[in-house]
Amino acid sequence: MQIKIPHLIGTRDFYKTTLHIAIPIMIQNAITNFVGMLDNIMVGRIGTDAMSGVSIVNQLFFVFMLCLFGGNAGIGIFTAQFAGKKDTEGIRFTMRMKIMLSVIVTIAGILMFFFMGDTLISLWLKGESGTGDALATLSSANEYLFIMYFGMLPLALSFAYSGTLRETGETVVPMAAGIAAMLINLIGNYLLIYGRLGFPVMGVRGAALATVISRYAELAIVIIWTHRNTSRNPFAVGLYRSMYLPLSLVGRILPKAAPLLLNEFLWSLGQTVNSQQYSMRGLDVVAAMNISSTLSNLFNIAFIAMGDTIAIMLGQELGKKIKSDNEIKEESYQLTFFTLCMCLVSASVLFFISEWFPQIFNTSDAVRHIATGLIRLSALFMPLYSYENSAYFTLRSGGKTWITFAFDSLFVWVVTIPALVLLVRFTELPILPLFACIQCLSIIKCTIGFFMVRNGFWINDLTQYKT
Repeated sequence: MQIKIPHLIGTRDFYKTTLHIAIPIMIQNAITNFVGMLDNIMVGRIGTDAMSGVSIVNQLFFVFMLCLFGGNAGIGIFTAQFAGKKDTEGIRFTMRMKIMLSVIVTIAGILMFFFMGDTLISLWLKGESGTGDALATLSSANEYLFIMYFGMLPLALSFAYSGTLRETGETVVPMAAGIAAMLINLIGNYLLIYGRLGFPVMGVRGAALATVISRYAELAIVIIWTHRNTSRNPFAVGLYRSMYLPLSLVGRILPKAAPLLLNEFLWSLGQTVNSQQYSMRGLDVVAAMNISSTLSNLFNIAFIAMGDTIAIMLGQELGKKIKSDNEIKEESYQLTFFTLCMCLVSASVLFFISEWFPQIFNTSDAVRHIATGLIRLSALFMPLYSYENSAYFTLRSGGKTWITFAFDSLFVWVVTIPALVLLVRFTELPILPLFACIQCLSIIKCTIGFFMVRNGFWINDLTQYKT
């Protein structure tokens, strides 16, 4: 099927529905990343070692968070389709599976960090030191990590509740909870990092404690709202009366959810390996990449939120079974094109402010120079990131999770990581051309994603099960 320009433009109702779902997610992500940016700036004002230590721990927590995201997303494919069918019992079953997953992943994460924390952190401290001090960085990382243990379970349960609310069409409450949590985190950082208003000066420990407190606040908000508004959330009625799950449904969900959980684990681990490989160019690179990712993450919110929107909208349409396959495919084109348009605006602004942002941090001119270059490259490659993200969520909406596993994680481990390792070990490329070479590999993923989405094999209804 040839894509014509008119097919890329949706109706007014289409954009109204899209923005109704996407804007609250964007606002929540924007607040989260903006406060995260301020968090990094506050820690960065302490010094390069503290900033690098916190950055390394957050790389490790990135793997934990994406395991939660992947597992919940795999189950959430079914939640969205049950919501399209208005099957309350089906939603309740998927919610129970998410809660069980949250507990299991949290226990596994705590055990891994407790027994392997020092070893994992030290992987980032093997390059030429540059401005930073390896022992001081390790000390800061360990102080931060210990307190962060206590926020892992509330974070996991928040994923379960917020994800289910979004998949059933309620995006405002998770947004409000996220905003409240981030404001608490921001205030806590100000009070605890620097010891304001009579609080002790805690440095990186204060940053971790503020984050943990904010996660309990976010969880409390979504739990209280969900269970107090059962008329809007009927799946919450009897949610904990038992943890019964129909085996036929479990048998359908696990083969779809497992690849997503595995995918997010391996993909995030792959990104962490990439970060560690880049760190072989020195601790200046660790600090610069933290500065760059802090700002880039704020400007990535448009296409990240649209990924969730694509999964929700297409998943609900597949559950309703009202539109034809061609109509659903055309809707996927329109969602992707809309995402790219927003992304181009974000990338332009990001490039424009790239030189100004690194000046905020209390670090060396060398780190600032590298950070500026990395931000500019991230802006230039953002349209590619946007397209491959849209293709991924389109394929995922129909339950093609093994395909998305190959598209995402397999590509990282078979193509990206070997290429990066070879370039790091056998060339003297500086960090900026090295980073650019690796990002160019996204062209391959975009090409593969284009043909897979156009094929339409991902269009499936997954909601049939027996109690």
